Amino acid sequence: MSLSLVLLVIAVALVFEYINGFHDTANSIATVVATKVLSPGQAVLLAAITNLLGALWGTAVAKTISSGLIDAGMVDVTPALLICALLGATIWDLITWWRGLPSSSSHALVGGLCGAALAGAHNNWHAIIWSQPGVHWWDGKGMWPKVILPMITSPLAGFVIGFAIMGALFAIIAWIGARKNPQIQKFGRPRFVNMFFGKAQIFSASAMGLSHGMNDAQKTMGIIALALAGATSAGSLDQLPGFLHFLRVEQDANKSFDIAIWIKVICALTMAAGTAAGGWRIIKTLGHKMVKLHPINGFAAETSSAAVILAASSVGIPVSTTHNISAAIMGVGVAKNPNAIKWTVVERMVWAWLLTIPIAGALAYVMVRGVQMLTTP
Repeated sequence: MSLSLVLLVIAVALVFEYINGFHDTANSIATVVATKVLSPGQAVLLAAITNLLGALWGTAVAKTISSGLIDAGMVDVTPALLICALLGATIWDLITWWRGLPSSSSHALVGGLCGAALAGAHNNWHAIIWSQPGVHWWDGKGMWPKVILPMITSPLAGFVIGFAIMGALFAIIAWIGARKNPQIQKFGRPRFVNMFFGKAQIFSASAMGLSHGMNDAQKTMGIIALALAGATSAGSLDQLPGFLHFLRVEQDANKSFDIAIWIKVICALTMAAGTAAGGWRIIKTLGHKMVKLHPINGFAAETSSAAVILAASSVGIPVSTTHNISAAIMGVGVAKNPNAIKWTVVERMVWAWLLTIPIAGALAYVMVRGVQMLTTP
């Protein structure tokens, strides 16, 4: 594994992170833009800062991506394999971005990684870690506990919590409006409610950005660290000049490793740059097409989604920001008025969710097979 190939993996990973920026980070700021609490420029700046803070906060998700889904003993994790995994995820992300569909970059990356590993292992399905129990249920490894089960439960939790928060807020406002004291009643009037939750939504949007950085930014960190760890163990980085020794990543006996600060920072900054570039297509789908939002609705959706993502990130579960904020918006919309939801838009989104892992995996699989055919004598 030459240094040039390792650098190519890092470059492709950062391209994926950039695309993740205008694809997924748009999800984290869609509600605060749609409710007109912040302008797109202000929301992007807020997302960039909170993404950076989140990316620097913990590495549990990065370790799941780098060592919790693929059995390195069953497949040779080469730069070509990692590049094909990233390209499979990137192609699907670009397709769904062009269509304005908020699909999951997280699941696209997982699908690409698994598809590439399956091809690299010559169709040996044991190359994919399906389930390895840990001391606690959240300590386990594999697709089932870390991807498949959370893919179902985390959006459901986002929906239920969003519905519950919105219902509770409506009940509180109704209770205030029923008071006979005019001084109390004013707190339940639309003008005050919009003003109060407009300010509160800045905090909930910050929590969304923090949770997005803590989860999504770490996924690309895991790919970069995996490439560098493979190059280090292969001895490809032994002759590096002293000032480049920061590229070396050492694995411990459990095939785990620490994520260097420079990897965290470059991934977070790349994602922030992508956010500034082109997230408006998806912002329109989430913030305008699916249901009309007011500040109180945005606050409820962001708070519930951020709570789910932060909880998952703390135990290394790479959940989808897209799925969670979309489900939370649905929950808020149903609490507001079930007829307010545009279910045809929801149907398109659900199809994108279901197809993401298999299509990204198939794309990566085909590319790895192509590389094998070209390089086999």
